[in-house]
Amino acid sequence: MLKLLRKKSVLREDMNTGEKAGRLFDGGHNCAQAVFQAATGVDDPRMMAMTQPFRGGIGDSGCLCGAIAGGVMALGWLGKGWQAAGLVTGFREKHKGTCCHSLSRGFKWMSREHSANCRRLTVEAASLVEKLLR
Repeated sequence: MLKLLRKKSVLREDMNTGEKAGRLFDGGHNCAQAVFQAATGVDDPRMMAMTQPFRGGIGDSGCLCGAIAGGVMALGWLGKGWQAAGLVTGFREKHKGTCCHSLSRGFKWMSREHSANCRRLTVEAASLVEKLLR
């Protein structure tokens, strides 16, 4: 079954969670929305509204990375909330932090390069969620 997104991105059933999150991000979802929807399969406007404020480190404050926040919400939604620490730890081990501001250091905020970095982090967070769900 194919699902069309905002910018005509297509999710395929054979895609892994990271690939789905990347496509959702490319289609206009923010990092938290992309990870949440890719991991849960939930495509509900209320859920997208709930996850929307987590972009940019919670309302563009630069705090907790939205991809991690979306992943924690997905784990909780899927009954694996106890795995949240594993997501944070795994992400921190690879990137030496979880703060959007530090993860975006070196990029002009909202530039093409910043967006590419956020997409990469979104894919990685979604892939970690997929591993924790196994």
